[in-house]
Amino acid sequence: MFGECHAHVFMNGYDYHRAVEDHRKSVNETAIRQCLKAYQENNVSFLREGGDPYGASRLARSLAPEYGIDYRTPIFAIHKEGHYGAIVGRGFSTMKEFYQRVCEARDEGADFIKIMTTGLLDFNDHGKVTGTPLDKKEVKEMVHIAHEEGFAVMSHTNGVYGAQAALEAGVDSLEHGNYMDEETISMLAESNTVWVPTLVTVRNLLGDGRYGDKILKPIICKAEENLKLAFDKKARVALGSDAGAYRVMHGIGIGQEYQAFLKILGDTDEVKNWMKNGENEIKKRFRHPQS
Repeated sequence: MFGECHAHVFMNGYDYHRAVEDHRKSVNETAIRQCLKAYQENNVSFLREGGDPYGASRLARSLAPEYGIDYRTPIFAIHKEGHYGAIVGRGFSTMKEFYQRVCEARDEGADFIKIMTTGLLDFNDHGKVTGTPLDKKEVKEMVHIAHEEGFAVMSHTNGVYGAQAALEAGVDSLEHGNYMDEETISMLAESNTVWVPTLVTVRNLLGDGRYGDKILKPIICKAEENLKLAFDKKARVALGSDAGAYRVMHGIGIGQEYQAFLKILGDTDEVKNWMKNGENEIKKRFRHPQS
């Protein structure tokens, strides 16, 4: 089975507010163990976490060996104050504060650094991303600081401007990457960045009623088009489902992501090897600097 290259152990896949209550005062070990067991039962032995503000992923990593799982975590994600990202980590206002957050992550045992450079898909305005993306110069400095401290960088990023800024900055992985265009996909292919598309975060919403299918289908079609382009241009891509997000269940989500890739690209050895190569890049880069 392929590994899960993007998950959030503190989320439960069905109720974000319930998930927060489970961990807000103290990390719920029972819920963490249930999550890890779900991966074990689905033969997932590698998991890369996206971070949280409660210490859930830190506990999960310490428990993961009991379930035969190689677990990597940034401990928490880092976002700029006033921008999206507080739900998964800690904020900064100045580059000095960003450096302090990186040092905190290092001191708390982070395997890599995760940054938040844009908002989310705007389901009310096709092609748009919520909020204002961080400036290219700022993203470049953030990545430089993290790399200087010996860390790989995972970047939550959407939209053309945000994705190009992240790629130019040299992020090691680009998460989501919704609404990229062909020029951006070409930049991706020419870079060393691994793209983790998290397709099922939108695909699993079809028929749910939270958003109309007329809203969802254009997003899904654009993502499929970009995945085909990335495959054709031989970009680096890996499987990650954003497990824990609404309707993306732990242990199951990565299997759904795998099936989505095969449906879009074809069930061939070439496609499977392409996905495995991307995962191997993630495994190689996203490890503790001292390991």
